[in-house]
Amino acid sequence: MKKGFDEYAEAYDTWFLENGNVLRSELKLVAKVLDNAGRILSVGCGSGLFEMLLRNEYGINITDGIEPSESMAVIARKRGIDVTIATAEEAEFEKGRYDTVLFNGSPSYITDLQKTVGKVYDALPEGGRIILIDVPKESGYGLLYNLAKAVGSWDNPLLEGCHPRDPYPIELVKQANWRTTAEKIETLQRAGFKDLTFAQTLCAHPLYSDIREEEPVEGYDRGDYVAVTGRK
Repeated sequence: MKKGFDEYAEAYDTWFLENGNVLRSELKLVAKVLDNAGRILSVGCGSGLFEMLLRNEYGINITDGIEPSESMAVIARKRGIDVTIATAEEAEFEKGRYDTVLFNGSPSYITDLQKTVGKVYDALPEGGRIILIDVPKESGYGLLYNLAKAVGSWDNPLLEGCHPRDPYPIELVKQANWRTTAEKIETLQRAGFKDLTFAQTLCAHPLYSDIREEEPVEGYDRGDYVAVTGRK
């Protein structure tokens, strides 16, 4: 994962900025679930693009992040994030320091999610929250990504006419391991998290998801970007 994101750090930002309605829809979802989040740690903060926009547009100030890619961290630091270089599995989570630990778009790039979630549970105070936000394996985007990963390219007859005009960079698709929402629920519950809540966006087919911004809605039954929140 680290090598891919080091090499494609600029492409990651460019893709989001060129798919503005997808970005805005996802940003609204993240802002919604971070309501009254207290002190926040962003795990897999990438380039800090979301954190910068959350600060500038929603007044949600995330100052601390964990990110394995040094190239991504360079960009995030320029955007005001204090980044620790580490994988989620290797990272040290300081006990009681954060009220909310956010994983925005990063769960699919974490090999041992159960280990990571368990460490977060141990570090959070009572009532603290963990938020996993990602593309579910069973969603429209998830199915497209796995097919593209299997055939090794977006340029394949099986995918012709099925994916957005500007799909997510294939190099980053190949490195991901998308999990179903059910798997993420089980992972959180096994760690001890309770009172799970759900919100979703990108409910249009991936072909049309960048046509307009979407407001987040409750649940996880039709969205291509889903937030699962658990409380300690």
